[in-house]
Amino acid sequence: MPEMLDVLIVGAGPTGLACGIEAARAGLRLLMVEKGCLVNSLFNYPANMTFFTTRERLEIGDIPFSSVNVKPTRAEALEYYRRAADHYHLPIHFDERVVSANPHDGAFRVETELGSHRRLAYTSRRLIVATGYYDLPNYLNIPGEDLAKVSHYAREGHAFYGRKVAVIGGANSAAIVALDLYRHGAQVTLIHREKELSRHIKYWVRPDIENRIKEKAIEARLESEVEEIGEDWISVKRPSGESERLENDFVFALTGYHPDVEFLKRAGVIVDPKSYRPQCDAKTLESNVPGLYLAGVVISGRHTNEIFIENGRFHGGQIIADIKAKLR
Repeated sequence: MPEMLDVLIVGAGPTGLACGIEAARAGLRLLMVEKGCLVNSLFNYPANMTFFTTRERLEIGDIPFSSVNVKPTRAEALEYYRRAADHYHLPIHFDERVVSANPHDGAFRVETELGSHRRLAYTSRRLIVATGYYDLPNYLNIPGEDLAKVSHYAREGHAFYGRKVAVIGGANSAAIVALDLYRHGAQVTLIHREKELSRHIKYWVRPDIENRIKEKAIEARLESEVEEIGEDWISVKRPSGESERLENDFVFALTGYHPDVEFLKRAGVIVDPKSYRPQCDAKTLESNVPGLYLAGVVISGRHTNEIFIENGRFHGGQIIADIKAKLR
């Protein structure tokens, strides 16, 4: 049996790293477990993505974020977080998924699975869940959604030159992807069920997407829903109630994501069935399960626009301060 850890952190995104840094500074016996690579969600963002926030708001562990741009790029962020992990010598296991976490004799027994389906087990006095939300899309639950031509994640626009592409969604990601596809020569149709695009679209993106729609460079179907996806077509339900069939080569269903609430519930955390908000103390971020803490966007449930890197990065300080006080 491996030695008892003080803290095991699930997730090595920016918030998980911030928690790990605070635990390392406190001299706690620490392990971080990440199902993918370092800052896995950021790695899967479009290669040419630029952050909407400024570089100092992405900083963790008092390490300056040097960038030639006020708003850094994805590539700069990946390099920055690698440097932060190196600086604090954070012990991170990659490509290892946590499958269960259960209280056991005043601690937590955590079981993980590696890609080869090999199982490992750890025991930790405290557990921090910083798993984000990017891995679980909000599915449309319509016929054809499982076709290979459908993606719930952005891809670079070049591959879709000369192709008919539908983008489903009306928030920031959908707007950015639609613009990128258009600028790489795709024939783009943006489909959104509301009358207007989301108010959460970034202020410098909004006029661009609205003007492209106005000049018909990007076709828009507002107050509309995709009801079925075929091999070379999609069926769109229009405001009149009639269905419109559009020729189609590829679909980006960018309808948002949600945290892994099933994992939280299996660990004993009480989760609101509608909002997906887990129960936790606002000051300490300890859940209803003693010793199990929540960090980052997982706290916000379905309301994923409430917590970002720039405010989630402070959760590590809140959590580790409480852990230190209780482990004395």
